[in-house]
Amino acid sequence: MFSADEPAAEPPAPRWSGSAAVPPPKPRKRAWGETADIPPAPAPAPAQPEHQTPVDPWAGADTGGWDLPPAEPPPPSPTLPYPVPPSTRPPAPPVHSPAPPRPAPGRVGYPAAQPPVAYPVSPPPVAYPVSPSPAAYPVSPPASRAPVPAPPPVPAPAPAPPPAPPRQRRATAPPAGPPPGQQAPKGYAPTPTRKRRRWPWFLLLMLACCCGCPAYYGVPMASQYPANASLPVEVADLRLRDDNTSKATAKQLETEVRKAHWLAEDTFAGIYSTPAGKRVTVFGGTGFRFTPESDAEDEITRLTGQYSLGEAQAIDTGVRGRHQRCAVGRADGQDVVVCTSVDHGSIATAVFTRLSLDDSATLLGTLREQLVTTDQK
Repeated sequence: MFSADEPAAEPPAPRWSGSAAVPPPKPRKRAWGETADIPPAPAPAPAQPEHQTPVDPWAGADTGGWDLPPAEPPPPSPTLPYPVPPSTRPPAPPVHSPAPPRPAPGRVGYPAAQPPVAYPVSPPPVAYPVSPSPAAYPVSPPASRAPVPAPPPVPAPAPAPPPAPPRQRRATAPPAGPPPGQQAPKGYAPTPTRKRRRWPWFLLLMLACCCGCPAYYGVPMASQYPANASLPVEVADLRLRDDNTSKATAKQLETEVRKAHWLAEDTFAGIYSTPAGKRVTVFGGTGFRFTPESDAEDEITRLTGQYSLGEAQAIDTGVRGRHQRCAVGRADGQDVVVCTSVDHGSIATAVFTRLSLDDSATLLGTLREQLVTTDQK
């Protein structure tokens, strides 16, 4: 304690330690986004060990029994001596080199076989006495060494073989693909296999499509066009009528055909009759037709109102590209059958009286063979 008038004594200056004083660390800057909360106070430094009172860990322990004399180990058990094995190494035989025998006459290049040399057999070694032991094992006497055979004769050097030809590189087979039905593990894509080329089959298919289709549709067109039409005087039992009334009727029919088929190259019309009173009126035209089937249906539709035709029936002509339709109707108070036959080169229509539908279709085929001709015939 100092009085109020007496100033306090200054603390003594620290002693020199040989190292510079460490300045205190600068305050850490706050990072972006960090809160401005006040950090907790640092924990107090732990007490240094040199300022603590030492503690004896063996205080109060009884250490008087630690000075006991060590116990003596038991005496070792006696060991039995091992027997000394006798020496089995034979003495070295005398070294001598006999003269090589001369080859027998008449055999060049092949030396005669040498007789085997009998080496002296060494006597068995003498067994030295061995001190007896409590448990001595019997020892078998050594076996005598067999005589060493004579070395084989050295043959004459054979001629060197010719050099081998250079080894050609064999073509490696392509890697085998996975067995059928095997699936790739999960996560691995299967290796794509190379597909076989199918160019020959594809080429044949293209040739069939490019050549077969035109031939299928082109042959009927070439065989049926161009066509010419002419009226024969007599067909079977039918005769062409040459009176003025028949000629006027035929002229009117030709005009109607020209109006209905304005692209026709030529038109024809005529009236035939039989002695029994049957009458056949035929008319038509020539020219190229691309769709003969639809033209036959259109012709029956055109004549439906004039002859009061019923439902048309398709007739099989047996000729590819030729289509025929027949229907039953009425004209001048009597029943008639109207048939039309169309192909790629011509159209022929006939009106039959006093005949059935099948007979009319057959008679139209006969008339057509005589009326329409092509250049191929």
